[in-house]
Amino acid sequence: MSVELKADSLSFFESIIMGVAGSAPGFSIAVAIAGLLAAAGSVSPNALLIFAVPMLGISVAYKGLNKKMANAGAAYEWTKQGFGKFFGYFSGWALLIAAIVFMVTGSVPLGTATIDLFDADLASNVWLTTSIGAVWFIAIGVVLITGIELTSKIQVVMSSIELLILFGISIAAFLHTGVGGAVTPFSWSWFGFNYPPGTFAASALIVVFLYWGWDVTCNLSEETKGKPPNAAGNGGFLSIFITIASFVAFTVAALMMFTLKDASGFSDNLIYHVALQAGLGKAGGYAASLALILSSVATLETTMLQFSRTLFAMGRDRALPTAFGVVQEKTLTPVRTMYLLLVLGLVLIFVSSFMPSIATILGDSVSAIAVQVCYYYGLAGLVCAWSYRDSYKESMGTFLGYAAFPLLSALALFALGIYAITTFNLTTQIVGIGGLLVGIVFYRPNGYGRATLAPAE
Repeated sequence: MSVELKADSLSFFESIIMGVAGSAPGFSIAVAIAGLLAAAGSVSPNALLIFAVPMLGISVAYKGLNKKMANAGAAYEWTKQGFGKFFGYFSGWALLIAAIVFMVTGSVPLGTATIDLFDADLASNVWLTTSIGAVWFIAIGVVLITGIELTSKIQVVMSSIELLILFGISIAAFLHTGVGGAVTPFSWSWFGFNYPPGTFAASALIVVFLYWGWDVTCNLSEETKGKPPNAAGNGGFLSIFITIASFVAFTVAALMMFTLKDASGFSDNLIYHVALQAGLGKAGGYAASLALILSSVATLETTMLQFSRTLFAMGRDRALPTAFGVVQEKTLTPVRTMYLLLVLGLVLIFVSSFMPSIATILGDSVSAIAVQVCYYYGLAGLVCAWSYRDSYKESMGTFLGYAAFPLLSALALFALGIYAITTFNLTTQIVGIGGLLVGIVFYRPNGYGRATLAPAE
C-alpha cells in the first residue's frame, strides 16, 4: 500500500467538469428548485443570485488556499494548519457527515428518475425507489474503486450530455413562452427582495445546498495536472458560473410557464415538467429523466470522491484510523475509504426506505447537509482571510479578494447556519447537529502532521 494518490490524472478541463458535476445542475434543478420556489416564492431568482455571493467568496478562498497548498484534505488540511487540530478535524468531519447524508439525497432521486422511464406512477413507492437507488449507488462505487482516470472520463461524457439536454430544454422553454405560452409574464420584480415573511433563511439554506459540491476540485488537487497553475482552484471557481446560469434559467422558465403553486409542487423532476410544458412531448420527458439520471450519477460520484479523499487525508495524518490513509497500489485509489462509504451509504438508504415519503427524505436531508456545509465552508473562508491578512502590504486587490471577501462570506454562512438550527425539526436536528457531535467520539488529538501553509503573498 502507498500513501500517494495518482498525480497528473486530471486536466484543467476535467477539473471544471468535476466542479459542475459536484454542484449537479440537473439534479439540483430537478429536485431542489421546487423547494426554493415554495420557500422564496416569486423572488427565487433573487435568492439564487444573492446567496451565490458568499458562495463565490468561499470559492475564492479555496482558490487562494489551494494556491498555497494543494492537498486531498482541502478544507480539513487548511483549517488544521490555520486554526489547529480540533477545528481542522471537525471541518473534515462535517464534510464526511454531509457526504454520507447525501448518499440518500442523491440516490433516491436517481431511483425516481429510473422509474419515470418505465412507469411514473410507481415513483411514489418509497421502498422501490430507494432499492433502485441503492443499486445505482453500488454501481457508482465500483467505478470509483477502479481509479480516478476512468471515473473522470465517464464524468466528462455524462456531464456534457446533461448540460446539452439542460441547454436544449431551457431554450425550448423560452421559445415557448416567447410566442404566447407564458402563464405569468416575465417580471424584474422576481429579482427583488420581496421575500414572504420568515422565508429568508430557509431560502438561503436551500441555495447553499444547491451550490454545494464544486469544492471537489480541490479534494482532487493532488491528482490534477499543474498547468495552468492552480488548475484545481480555478476549476472550482469557474464551474460556479455555469451552475448559476442553469439555475436561474430554469427558475425563471418555471415562473413563466406555471403558476407558483404548481411549480413549487414539482419536487419529483422540475425539468421533466418544463420539457412537457414546452411542447417537447415524450422525447423531452425522456431527455429530462436522462438528465436527472446522469446528473445524479455525476454528483454521487463527486460526493464519494470528496468523502474518500477527505477521509484518506485524515487517515494519512492519523486524525482518523491510519488504515484509511493508504491507497491501493495498482489503481492508486483509497479503496478502503470507498468500502466504508458503501457500507454506511447502504445502511442509510435502507433506513430511509421506512420514511413516509420521498419529499420528507429530501427536505430533511437538504437542511441537514446545508448546516454542515455552512460550517466547513465558513471555516475555510476564515482560514483564507487569516492566511492573507497581511497581503495589503503588497496589494490591496489581493487583500480585498483573498481576505475581506472570504471573511464576509464566512460570517454570512455562520450566521445562516446558527439561525437555521433554530428552525429545524427533530429529525433534521438529530442528523445535522448530532452528526457533527458524534465526531467527538472519534477525535484523536495525537498524531497529525505533514504540510504547512505557505506564508501570505
